[in-house]
Amino acid sequence: MSIFDILGGEFIEIIEWTDDSRDTMVYRFPTVGKAIKYGAKLTVREGQAAVFVHEGQLADVFGPGLYLLETNNMPILTRLQHWDHGFRSPFKSEIYYVNTTRFTDLKWGTKNPVIARDPEFGPVRLRAFGTYSMRVTQPARFMSEIVGTDGEFTRDEISFQIRNVITQEFSRMIAGSGIPVLDMAANTDQLGRMVAKAIEPVIAAYGLTIPEFYIENISMPEAVEKALDKRTSMGIIGDLDRFGQYAASEAMLNASQNTGGAGAGMGAAMGAAMGMGMARPGPWGPQAVSQGQPATVTAGAPPPLPGKQVETVWHVALDGAAQGPYGRGHLGRMATEGRFARETLVWTPGQDGWMQADDVPELAQLFTTMPPPLPG
Repeated sequence: MSIFDILGGEFIEIIEWTDDSRDTMVYRFPTVGKAIKYGAKLTVREGQAAVFVHEGQLADVFGPGLYLLETNNMPILTRLQHWDHGFRSPFKSEIYYVNTTRFTDLKWGTKNPVIARDPEFGPVRLRAFGTYSMRVTQPARFMSEIVGTDGEFTRDEISFQIRNVITQEFSRMIAGSGIPVLDMAANTDQLGRMVAKAIEPVIAAYGLTIPEFYIENISMPEAVEKALDKRTSMGIIGDLDRFGQYAASEAMLNASQNTGGAGAGMGAAMGAAMGMGMARPGPWGPQAVSQGQPATVTAGAPPPLPGKQVETVWHVALDGAAQGPYGRGHLGRMATEGRFARETLVWTPGQDGWMQADDVPELAQLFTTMPPPLPG
C-alpha cells in the first residue's frame, strides 16, 4: 500500500445528505479533520441547497444537481483560495445542506388577549390561533442571518421567533381592522391575507417565505361568550310575553295533575294567583265556587301588544277545584269526552266572576257544533 493510498482515506470524494426527518432545516456535512478532494462529487437533491463556507466566509451555493468540484464550477471558492486555473489540490471548507422544502402545520397563537374596540360591544378581549407553513427561499441569507455555525438547525429554533412576529402583526391588524366581533368568523380569510402580507418583509429578511397562513379561530373570554349565548337564547324565544304565559300555563297544568289534594290545591292557588291575569280572589274561595257562588275579580291581565293576538284561556271548576287554564281547543276535546258541559263554571281574566260555559258565547259554540250521540 502506497503512502498516497493511506492519505487518500483523509480525502472526501462523495458529498451528499439524506434525511427522513421533517424538522431539520440545516445540516452540516462532517468535514472535521478531512479535506475535500479536487474533483469530488457533490450531490444535491430536490428540496436541498448546498452552501460552502470557507475560512468563515460564505462561498458558493449549489442548487439541485450532481457536481464535480473543480475550478470551473466553483468560481467564488476559487477566488477565495487564490487558485491558479491549473491548480489541483484538496481543499478544506465547511458544507451546509439547507432543506428548501415546505415545513407545514406550524402552530401560532396569541399568548395574551388582544384588546380591540368593537362597534357593538365596545372594548373586547380577543384570542386567536391558527397554522402556517414556511420554506427557505434564500439559503445564503438564511445561513448568515439565522443559522450561523449551528451544525444542525431545526424548525423549532426559528418557529418561536416567527410566532412572535405573527402575534405582533395580528394584534396590530385586529385592533385596527374595524370588523365587528360577530363578523370575524366570516372574514378570517381576509384577515389571514392581511397578516401574511404584513409579516412578509420581516420574514423575507430571514431568507424565508410564508406560503400559507390560516386563522382557525378567534374567540372572546368565557364570561362574554356565556352572555352572548344568553342573548342568542332570548332571540330564539322571541316574544317574552307569550313565552311567560306559556311557561306559567305549563307549570299550573303540571301542578293540577299531581295526585292527592296537595296537587289540586296547588293548581287552584296558582290559577288564582299567577294565571295569566294575576287575578286577586274575592270573598268567595274555591269552596264557594263548588256551590255555584261567584267570585269577584279586581285585577286583570295587561292588554295585548299592538298587532299581537293572545289566545283566551279559561279556568274550569271541576270536582270542587279550579283547573286550567285551558284553551278553546282543549275544552272542545273535554266536551267531546263528556268532562265539560254547558253547566260547567268557567272564568277567564277580565270576566266578572264565574259563569256557566253556555253563557259564554265563545264556549257556547262548542256545544252547538258537537255531533249527535251514536245510535244505541
